[in-house]
Amino acid sequence: MTLTTVNAGMLDTQAQYNGFKNRIINGAMVIDQRNAGASVTPASGAYTLDRWQYEASQASKFTVQQNAGSVTPPAGFKNYLGMTVASAVSVGAGDYFILEQRLEGLNVYDLSWGTASASSVTLSFWVRSSLTGTFSGGLANSDYSRAYVFSYTINAANTWEQKTITIAGDTTGTWLTTNGIGIQLRLSLGAGSTYSASAGSWGTTVAWNVTGGVSLVGTNGATFYITGVQLEKGSTATSFDYRPYGTELALCQRYYWKILQGTGEPYGITGYMIAGNAVWGQFCLPVTMRATPTITVYGTWAVSNTGQPTIRGASASNFLVQIVATTTGIATSYPNTSDDIIDASIEL
Repeated sequence: MTLTTVNAGMLDTQAQYNGFKNRIINGAMVIDQRNAGASVTPASGAYTLDRWQYEASQASKFTVQQNAGSVTPPAGFKNYLGMTVASAVSVGAGDYFILEQRLEGLNVYDLSWGTASASSVTLSFWVRSSLTGTFSGGLANSDYSRAYVFSYTINAANTWEQKTITIAGDTTGTWLTTNGIGIQLRLSLGAGSTYSASAGSWGTTVAWNVTGGVSLVGTNGATFYITGVQLEKGSTATSFDYRPYGTELALCQRYYWKILQGTGEPYGITGYMIAGNAVWGQFCLPVTMRATPTITVYGTWAVSNTGQPTIRGASASNFLVQIVATTTGIATSYPNTSDDIIDASIEL
């Protein structure tokens, strides 16, 4: 494992678009479909900014927000993901607090992990924290039977620094190359001894925290900001793979899609029906999703001569919304307020 530190402003951040060099999606933290920049206190397993999941053994210990604290991002970036400790914790052996992204196997199959031809990867990112010292994270396969713990040092408080970590590819274990979880990247915000190990080698211990590392969650009000996250093939960190906004949004929408209601009736269902009969409205998803998603209708829709809508016939590319007439005549249903939405989710 190799590690370098670069202070903000010293790295050439010239924009580069080079296909899918960066296997991380939304590494520049530009997409936030769920929360639109609002601060949230996520439950364990909840997604924050697109593709970034939070997991924790105790509830209500962090707030998460795009551009939390309104600090200036590093040169070449507009957004970052910010985490703030809302309630300090004395971390026990079985505790864990994690920011994670799960990479689809179809996007990492060329790394050939689990074989003698396994390729090295290089992880790089910009980070800023109110705490200094040794921080940590890890990579793992889908069932945690193979794991690698890495460490990095934050040298100056409240200062953007770039970290670069090169990791030799794992030549053993099972690494999915399907639409399941190919690689899990976990950044530790604090973890107990159960999930801690020495850094620098592949093993079978379920761990993502370096023994003796900084526990961010142990300090009330502590902050952790991150952007420019890149995981690329090879042993050298290259310039960040800037992708067009529309491309990044489409990559996120493979896993999550949300339609928002504004003022008026921009979408809805209407039709003339015999009492007890139904009418359907078809929604075509903007991209084909990873698999058939879970479709959820939120809020109390405005209805006339019908009940609340239900979902029928979902697939990875479209779904139907159904309304049933209570009496013969025109029946309508449409979102009533800005809280009335439909979303589709098939996260890893």
